[in-house]
Formats: sequence, C-alpha cells, structure tokens
Amino acid sequence: MKELLVIRHAKSSWANAFQDDFERPLNDRGHRDAPVMAERMMKRNVGVQCFVSSTANRALTTAMYFAEAYGKSKKDILLFPELYHAPEARFYQVIAKLSDAYNTIAIFSHNPGITDFVNSLTNTRIDNMPTCGIFAIKTNIQAWHLFKDAEKSFWFFDYPKNDL
Repeated sequence: MKELLVIRHAKSSWANAFQDDFERPLNDRGHRDAPVMAERMMKRNVGVQCFVSSTANRALTTAMYFAEAYGKSKKDILLFPELYHAPEARFYQVIAKLSDAYNTIAIFSHNPGITDFVNSLTNTRIDNMPTCGIFAIKTNIQAWHLFKDAEKSFWFFDYPKNDL
C-alpha cells in the first residue's frame, strides 16, 4: 500500500510586484497556515516518510514547515526543479522515480498543474487546489513506478479554511 499527499504551497506574498516568481516567499498567512496544516496531518496519524518539493521558494518553504513537524530538516526534502509549474504528466514522472522504501510521500508544488494532477487521480474532483491544500490518496501497489496506471482511492482533502 502506498499513500500520496499532494500539497499546494502555502499563500505567497505579492508585496514586491517586481520579484521573480520563482523566488516569491510566503506571506504572513502562508507562514501561519503551513504549520497548522502539518499539525492536522499529524493528528490524522499520517506518517509521512518522504517529502518531495519543487525548488521554488514558496513550495520549498511550505515543505520545510511540514518536514519540521515530522522531525526532519531541509536536507531531508527531495528537490525536483521540474515540479515548478509542472504539468500533470510531470508529477507522474517524478513519482515514478521515488524509492519504493517510502510508503507515504508528500509532494509540494504549484497551480495550475497541481489541480489538474489531483483531478486525474480519482473520481473526486476539485475546482481549484487552494493554497496549502492537501489532497490525499491511497493505492495498492508496492512500487512507485506502477503509480500512474494503478487504481487509486480518495483518502481525504483538507485546506486551511476547511472547518473540520
């Protein structure tokens, strides 16, 4: 059994309109939401073993908050530059490269590709992946390279403004 958590980066800052998009940091709300969402995952007893992130500042910072909640550091996060504004197919390519030693993986990326990707996973559809939203699925495979064609089941969907 493999579990995948697809997480959009937390809310980013637009304070500097001239800042390069790749370098855009989190805003105050993003810095508040990311640790809260990581804590929610822990309360669900989700045992993330591997953190995978786009190298863009806002995605990596979000991943760092989650990793820290699980007692990990930045050096424990697997970085994939190709997850920056990745189309749906790129997510499948990255996942296929991951070690089968990990049963539960959290992957951090960006819209619009992240919404397209989560909508390709199961019959559960969302209009737009919210910032710091988590879309989780399970699949009965033993190897990540089998993920794309495997049957997947919806596990949960959560986001900062969701009143649990």
